[in-house]
Amino acid sequence: KSGVVPFKVLATETITGKALEADIYNAIPTEKVDGTCCYVTTYKGQPYLWARLDRKPNKQAEKRFKRYLYSLEDCKEFVWNVKEDFKPVPDTWIPAKDIEFSNGNPLPDENGHMPGWVPVEKNSKQYCWHSSVVNYEAEIALALKHHADPGLLEISPVPLSEMLEQTLELIGTNINANPYGLGSKKQPLHLLVPHGAFEIKNPPTLKQNDILSWFEGCSEGKVEGIVWHCHNGCLIKLHRHHLGLRWPLPDTYLNSQPVVISFNRTKYDCDFEPRSLFHHFSNLDGQRFDRLKDIKFDA
Repeated sequence: KSGVVPFKVLATETITGKALEADIYNAIPTEKVDGTCCYVTTYKGQPYLWARLDRKPNKQAEKRFKRYLYSLEDCKEFVWNVKEDFKPVPDTWIPAKDIEFSNGNPLPDENGHMPGWVPVEKNSKQYCWHSSVVNYEAEIALALKHHADPGLLEISPVPLSEMLEQTLELIGTNINANPYGLGSKKQPLHLLVPHGAFEIKNPPTLKQNDILSWFEGCSEGKVEGIVWHCHNGCLIKLHRHHLGLRWPLPDTYLNSQPVVISFNRTKYDCDFEPRSLFHHFSNLDGQRFDRLKDIKFDA
């Protein structure tokens, strides 16, 4: 992250104490989806989509922090001055939930970042791809989830109120070089995937060799990684890169499943803007595509 530590993080054979404490053996393994993290919480009295924004140290503080990291002096604690060491963020910024506080101030993580969120406004230029998947008038978001029929995906509008306090992944054309091949330059396509939406049916055991051969040897393993959802709320993440495996892949598991569009326009009393994703998808109601990357809107 951000060039602070110039070496690769690789997984070891052993399971960390944190994972064992969180009871990873009884956790629910889910597909790690490759996008950008979002959050739904209240803003201006209604449920809003928020984009991930980390507060990062300014140049001087970054230098001090790097000197500390490289000086291998474990005895001294690094002390942040939260008021002066960080680049400014918008007034609407809020810290992420799992962040630690000291004297009422949020504390940076081991990378020197303070994870947090900013609300996505309707006509945001900076977060235009985020704003393309929400409609604050109808209070809905475009989500990708499993359909009730096994082996089928579904794209449908979901009330933002049902997503309150959830984190989600925004995927699509202009996010992380588009590993799932969604949309095109002319017709960008983005969707929200609730975290934990895709449970892994036949997961590997928690042995490194088993996990390696699962990633490399079966269709279900063609994913960016695994996130174990533990019963205590803890998330344990493993990325292919941690095992020295490449990503993105030409054929992803997400693109091996057919997808259906369910969008009953009559439920919403507002008109969707003609160029919006909501308008396009409402015209595709009931249509089925072999793969996510096959979805096209007729011009």
